[in-house]
Amino acid sequence: MKAALFDAFGKPLRIADIDSPVAGPGQVLLKVCRCGICGSDLHMTEDTTFGLQGGEVIGHEFSGEVIDVGPGVSHLRPGDQVTAAPLRGCGTCPACKRGEPAWCPQFSLIGGGYAQYAAVDEFQCRKLPWGISAADGALAEPLAVALHGIRRARMEPGQSVLIVGAGAIGLAVAFWARRLGAGRVVIADIHDYQRDRAMALGATEFVVSGPDMATRVAQACDGPPQIVFECVGKPGLIDHCVDLVAPRGRVLVLGLCTAPDHMNSFRAISKEVDITMSVFFAMPEFEMAIQALDSGSYAPQHLISDTVRLVDMPDAFEALRKRTTQCKVLIDPQTA
Repeated sequence: MKAALFDAFGKPLRIADIDSPVAGPGQVLLKVCRCGICGSDLHMTEDTTFGLQGGEVIGHEFSGEVIDVGPGVSHLRPGDQVTAAPLRGCGTCPACKRGEPAWCPQFSLIGGGYAQYAAVDEFQCRKLPWGISAADGALAEPLAVALHGIRRARMEPGQSVLIVGAGAIGLAVAFWARRLGAGRVVIADIHDYQRDRAMALGATEFVVSGPDMATRVAQACDGPPQIVFECVGKPGLIDHCVDLVAPRGRVLVLGLCTAPDHMNSFRAISKEVDITMSVFFAMPEFEMAIQALDSGSYAPQHLISDTVRLVDMPDAFEALRKRTTQCKVLIDPQTA
């Protein structure tokens, strides 16, 4: 099969012919329909924190068609359209039984989506309901990440929300915040590239960062926001969010930052700000994200800005290292 391989840090991904995977015990073999390019994939290929050695097929936001099943598979069969959660656990420990494989002692984050075929454990897959295509199913993973953040923030209907960062996760947070009843949903970014997309996904206002940002945010939120979501992952932004949030408000951190950070702890404690971290998701949230793909207004499909062929994927991947008008770029590995 054809796949996009990671060779080394500082080098673009490379399209190569490699052996197709096979469905082992408890696994299904998927013909990958779509795989999203995630910001964490960009981090993985430029930062040793994630432990890539070379020769890996990454890509963890994928969906497809079951074409073969291994021994012990009981719920899926060839022809089923599914989306795969990239959170692999043992399947039997208390965390896995709660639907939280991210907290399994044997947890691993699997890739494999930047290829024509991928083998995954059956319990990582969820069958797509009728009317939801495998092409849209690749959105379930980032939507679940955003939903987990909303829940970790304990957002209540009517509250005002500020989202710092108009990337795919920030926009997905806006989708859920509006869907779950936030009174004001304001997005802030250093560019206005995603303004129209933000409004289509449920934002009530878009603010471009600048010297008077706090004043403009307070105007858009009818006062300082009660919850601020940090969805960028750059040093200094948690501190910036503490500055923007209302006294006794909450800062929810979804941005992936691998560099050491700093903050003005006196300001945070003076305002009694709650700072909460959020990563991954639970399987019930993944299932809720799948159901949301059938939304009417503020459809999450607005996240998709482009779909590219696998052969064109390395160029698209490198282009995303710079701020552009792109949002969620999907790969179609089956198109020549």
